[in-house]
Amino acid sequence: MGKWTRRAFLSAGVITGGGILVGVAIRPGNLAHGIEDEVAGEGETLVHAYVKIDADNVITAIVPHSEMGQGAQTALAQMLAEELDADWSKVKVEEAPPLPEYTHYTIGRGYLLAGANLPDIVVPSVDGLMMRLADSMDLQVTGGSMSVRVTGTYGMRVAGAATREMLRKAAAKAWGVDKDDVRTENSMLFHDASAQSATYLEFAEAAAAMKPSYVPELKEAKDFKIMGQPMQRFDIPPKVDGTAQFALDVRVPNMVYATVQRSPIFGGQIGSLDDTAARAVKGVLDVVRLPSIAHEAFIGDFASDESVAVVAEGYWQASRGLRSLDVTWDGNGNETVSSASIRARQNQELEEAVDRKADVDTGDTDDIFASAETVINADYSVPYLAHSCMEPLNATADVRDGTCEIWVGCQNPLGFKRAIALALGLNEEDVTLHNLFMGGGFGRKSNADWAIQAALISRSVGRPVQLIWSREEDMRQDFYRPGLPSRFRAALGPDGFPAAWENTYVGKMEPVEAPVVPYAIGAKNIGHVPSESFVPLGAWRSVDESQHGFFTECFIDECAVAAGADPFAYRAALLKDKPRHLAVLERAAKEAGWGQPLGKGRARGIALKESFGSIVAEVAEISMVNGEVVIDRIVVAADPGLAVNPDGFAAQMESGVIYGLTAAIYGEITVENGAVVQSNFHDYQALRMSASPPIETHIINSGHKPGGAGEPGTPPAAPALANAIFAATGKRIRELPLHNHIPFSTGFTRAAS
Repeated sequence: MGKWTRRAFLSAGVITGGGILVGVAIRPGNLAHGIEDEVAGEGETLVHAYVKIDADNVITAIVPHSEMGQGAQTALAQMLAEELDADWSKVKVEEAPPLPEYTHYTIGRGYLLAGANLPDIVVPSVDGLMMRLADSMDLQVTGGSMSVRVTGTYGMRVAGAATREMLRKAAAKAWGVDKDDVRTENSMLFHDASAQSATYLEFAEAAAAMKPSYVPELKEAKDFKIMGQPMQRFDIPPKVDGTAQFALDVRVPNMVYATVQRSPIFGGQIGSLDDTAARAVKGVLDVVRLPSIAHEAFIGDFASDESVAVVAEGYWQASRGLRSLDVTWDGNGNETVSSASIRARQNQELEEAVDRKADVDTGDTDDIFASAETVINADYSVPYLAHSCMEPLNATADVRDGTCEIWVGCQNPLGFKRAIALALGLNEEDVTLHNLFMGGGFGRKSNADWAIQAALISRSVGRPVQLIWSREEDMRQDFYRPGLPSRFRAALGPDGFPAAWENTYVGKMEPVEAPVVPYAIGAKNIGHVPSESFVPLGAWRSVDESQHGFFTECFIDECAVAAGADPFAYRAALLKDKPRHLAVLERAAKEAGWGQPLGKGRARGIALKESFGSIVAEVAEISMVNGEVVIDRIVVAADPGLAVNPDGFAAQMESGVIYGLTAAIYGEITVENGAVVQSNFHDYQALRMSASPPIETHIINSGHKPGGAGEPGTPPAAPALANAIFAATGKRIRELPLHNHIPFSTGFTRAAS
């Protein structure tokens, strides 16, 4: 959300005194009108901005979210098709182009106005306001697990139901019958009394002329036929047969290649540059010096450092040319900054707690701590983390005659389009952006720095250029997950449960509720101290939830141990007033066989975290073999309200667990002499297939609003594993990565017995 947090939006006066300040003038009409030529092909009718119907009565769901392996496009198509009563065998999906009509206005309903009970009469006005707001913020973002829980709930389902309503109206008018007597099924319209029927296609044009409702009647869960079913994902077959198009697959006539190096010292610039040797490399065509690029980053505005690019006939020649450059870098005084100096400053900020801001402040914590007989203290910390997408950053740009065409895989197509136009001094309509599949994103591909570089290089050389970052550049020029410390203390009452809970941490991003614990503790004081970051920061899978999940779920484990209680039973007792959380915790424990004896050297750890609308509990089961940790299995229980595509949801839980375990065991970005030390997977390791555990996922469809899938599986992974290590060894590890404190097996896991 950039600088527009929910709190900032509400406090800005858009909503005041319980009323909504909107006007009828901004009520949207049919957004499909005016974009037909850009979205609908020959023989296709754009009935709704999200729906088109072709000559074979095939329905295409126009999805305003990127595909980076999470399967969101399929789930969103299911939500639309369900409300449209579509024949799923004749449903396709297509990513929406970067147009204002596809901004994420639904974020306003699902995020900024979360929990607001809006009367139907004001919903169109609210949506119109949110459309303008989203357009002004260039929001076409895929991230924050907002696809299903926000766009699906407030966009795709509404679009499907509204389109079905328009088709029924059109048929009723043509047949001279009451609309309520027209039913729909499998992309067909029926009037049973007169035995009339028609395909959706026959009334598509008439429906397209109508204004869709923004408050159509939606189905109840008991009537779902497509939502909640394990439908095959649209993106899997092309990825298997090789027809899927990633940005790296792009080839255009007269294309050349480039690679780049940015100042390795954050805040640096080029000191001197001699490109004689680079230009002498066979195949090298040009050397381009790139200025600092100002663009919108996750935390406010960010200006990336100066860079130099080498352009060649092939990527290998460009890489050789880059290595041949004689370049020195001026660090602007940042050459002495290191991880140690950063952490020392953060610890000082934590100690002094100047300008501490409270996230939660309930009860009289000071009095309770002053009289408590048992007080538990602990300091936790996590390092900076890179995104390490399997597909390094790349983009192909063709800038000529005052226009730019660019092919990229990104998480914010409209934002990228506008950022590129701004960097080139072009009008937005002069930039054509093609968004393709991503080989991972995790938040990194929401910042446009590398796409802007590609456009600037193409303009400089006057030819189409495919820019490919090396793995080393990708690792050392990221927008990193924050590395930060967090300090805890808890006062235990006579019953062993926390009577007071205090937590202070350094720095704050999103979501605001990340450090909040669900447990019944009467007095809580949770707050943060501000901190300027020398290292560029960005959204990383599950954002602040990943740090605070480790912090809070390990510390509550410490409280249980101090009380002499079972960690599962301790949590369960503190969740007696939160039945949904308790059900998830109990399901994970049951499926993991919690309480059943294990062999010598084996143990389990448990963790629970609510994030992005879903509640997830994980149990890690481990063995100590020759002094090394072997992860035998991970058991996941999750309540997403409704898993729209259960297979896809389970896959995202597995993905989140693997990502979380990778970070917990190995993830660590360190800074020396102002620059990132790590460069590739040899020193920034990932969990390999040979060491990856079996993962069991158990889904609870509780009937609550749909929650996220891509993010919530990650936060519980680290604490569940760390708690299991403590249970097996008695060693409490409060600092990640874990492999700095205990060795891990890299061999094949054995099945749990």
